[in-house]
Amino acid sequence: MSSVLRPAATGQGPSAAATYRPISSHLAIAPPVSVVIPAMNEAENLPYVFKTLPDWIHEVVLVDGNSTDDTVEVARGLWPNVKVVEQRGKGKGDALITGFEACTGDIIVMVDADGSADGGEIVSYVSALVSGADFAKGSRFANGGGTDDMTFIRKLGNWALCTIVNRKFGARYTDLCYGYNAFWRHCLDKISLDCTGFEIETLINIRVVKAGLKVQEIPSHEYLRIHGASNLRAVRDGFRVLKVILKERSNRRELRRQEHHSPLLDSVRGEVS
Repeated sequence: MSSVLRPAATGQGPSAAATYRPISSHLAIAPPVSVVIPAMNEAENLPYVFKTLPDWIHEVVLVDGNSTDDTVEVARGLWPNVKVVEQRGKGKGDALITGFEACTGDIIVMVDADGSADGGEIVSYVSALVSGADFAKGSRFANGGGTDDMTFIRKLGNWALCTIVNRKFGARYTDLCYGYNAFWRHCLDKISLDCTGFEIETLINIRVVKAGLKVQEIPSHEYLRIHGASNLRAVRDGFRVLKVILKERSNRRELRRQEHHSPLLDSVRGEVS
């Protein structure tokens, strides 16, 4: 892994200052960090989102879902070097996949555009990655996390789905359906993504575990959406998440069956017998 973690004040001269980005009073990093923000008609919320982003990040990739308001103009006014990418399809999953493809940083951070995420937490995600994790997963239910935006029904559904994933895939997640995560870009080669909706977060979580990647949960606080209404529908999207879980479980069983009956293994068994 190409991560490097060093004290911010090392006294190594101008070359070190140009190489490492200070992310706190004690830490500096070498890997560039890309922040992906999928947005559709979030012009009123973007000032709150961008205000919390740290100035040491490498780039902000805004994926515009064909907004009819001033989302793009507001983003460019707030962050002049923002990379704006037009979404080709529909859905949050499609937007994130589009944004990931546009990233040039070694580390990718997923942040929602509704003002519910605190960009100041990015330092915790990045610190976990440069310390050895492959995937830093935000959790509202880890010790130190919290949420202002979940009804009892949504909490119950999230707990039930999280429990299923933990039991079926050997994960140890405390939160499943949360979109604030970070990972090394090379992880995308191991977790090929192919869904378009809100279930993208669950798919990522499952495939990270199936790929054997090292996961570290990061306590995160989810705030209320500041303006506008969410496109999330608890029952509809809950069933879509469950469908993804069942499909991934089925695929896992099929892979095991194929491995068990592979010609190579059969020949080895024949030679042994």
